[in-house]
Amino acid sequence: MYKIQTLNAISDVIYTQLSADKYTVSKDEPVPDAILVRSAAMHDMEFNKELLAIGRAGAGVNNIPIDRCSKEGIVVFNTPGANANAVAELVISGMMMCGRKIAEALDWVKTLKGKGDEVAKLVEKGKSQFVGAEVRGKTLGVIGLGAIGSIVANAASRGLGMNVIGYDPGISVERAWSLSTSVHRAASEDEVLAQADFITFHIPLNDSTRGSINAEKFAKMKDGACIMNFARGELVNNDDMLAALASGKIGRYVTDFPNDAIIGAENVVCIPHLGASTPESEDNCATMAAAEIRDYLENGSIHNSVNYPELQLGEPEAVRVLVLHENIPNMISNITAAAAKEGINIENMVNKSRKDMSVTVMEMTELPSVHALQTLQELQGIIRIRTFTKF
Repeated sequence: MYKIQTLNAISDVIYTQLSADKYTVSKDEPVPDAILVRSAAMHDMEFNKELLAIGRAGAGVNNIPIDRCSKEGIVVFNTPGANANAVAELVISGMMMCGRKIAEALDWVKTLKGKGDEVAKLVEKGKSQFVGAEVRGKTLGVIGLGAIGSIVANAASRGLGMNVIGYDPGISVERAWSLSTSVHRAASEDEVLAQADFITFHIPLNDSTRGSINAEKFAKMKDGACIMNFARGELVNNDDMLAALASGKIGRYVTDFPNDAIIGAENVVCIPHLGASTPESEDNCATMAAAEIRDYLENGSIHNSVNYPELQLGEPEAVRVLVLHENIPNMISNITAAAAKEGINIENMVNKSRKDMSVTVMEMTELPSVHALQTLQELQGIIRIRTFTKF
C-alpha cells in the first residue's frame, strides 16, 4: 500500500486515480510516500526519508522547496493547464472591466438603496460617469502563450472580434498549433507593447521577471493602455504602476492579486485571487496531480515535474531500476560499470537530464541483489534508487 498525505482539502476525484486497494489517503499520515498539496507552505517542513513525490494541485510551486526536494530525491509535480480555462474566463471578464467601469458602477448602484421611486431617474442621470469602450476592433496583446494565454488569445480573436498579437519566445509546438491563424505572433515583446490597447501577462515569476512590469515597459505602451495581471502579483512594480495610472499613461489596471498599495486606487480593479476558484478547476487539478503521483509511484514515469526530466514509461516488462542522480560527468559509465561488476545484465537503458538532475532507467530480467543495489547507491552523485517489478 502506498501512503498519501494531503496538506489541504483535495477534491474527492483523486480516488478515481488512487484506488483503495493500493492507496491510503489521509491528512494525518505521518510517513507518506507522497504528498498532495494546494497552497500549504512546505518550506519549513521536514520530509521523511520515505517521501518519494509531491503533487501540487495547481501550476505555481512557490510554496514548495524545490532545490531541497531535488537533493533529497523527491520528484515534484504540478498541473499546468488544469485550471487554464477558469483563469482564462476571468481574464476575459477582467478585460471587460478594463474597457467598461463595471466594478465602479456596481459599487455606485448600491448607494441608491433606499431611494425608492427615484432609483430609475438617478440611474439615468448618473450612468454617464461610467461610460466605457467596447473591445471589438481593439488590439489585445498577450505576453505568454501557454495554456492560459492561448485560450485568451483564441477567445478574443474568434469570439470578440479583437485584433490579437502575442509574444512567447518559448512557445511549445502544441500551443503554437492550438492558436487561431488570426492571432499574430510578434517578433518581440516591445512589438506587443507598442500596438496593444489591452495587455495581459501570462509569464512565470522568477528573479528575472519580478517587478518587470514597470515604468520601462509602460513607456513603450500606448497612452491609456489597459493592463491585466492574472499571473502573479509580484510581477508588477506597484509604485511605477500607481504613477503611470496617475499620469494617465496607463488607463486601467485589473489584477487577481490585491495588495495594500493598490487597493482602492483610482482605475485599479482588484479581484480576490479567484482565477482557479471553480469546482471544475479544482477537480481538474486534483485529478491530474493524483494521476501523476500514481504513475510515478507505480511505474517510475515522470510527467509535469518541475525538478526532474520528463520520462514516459509504461509498466515494467520484468524488472525496472530507476536511479535519480546528479547530472555530472561519467555517471552513466559509472552506473553501467558498477552494474557489470555485480553481474547485473541490463537489457535496455534510458537516461534523461534536466539542468542539475538526471534520471537513468535500467530494464532487466531479474531483480538485483540487495548488495548490488547498495553498491550502486554508494556511487558518487547517486541520490535515490527505486525498483519496480511486473508482478
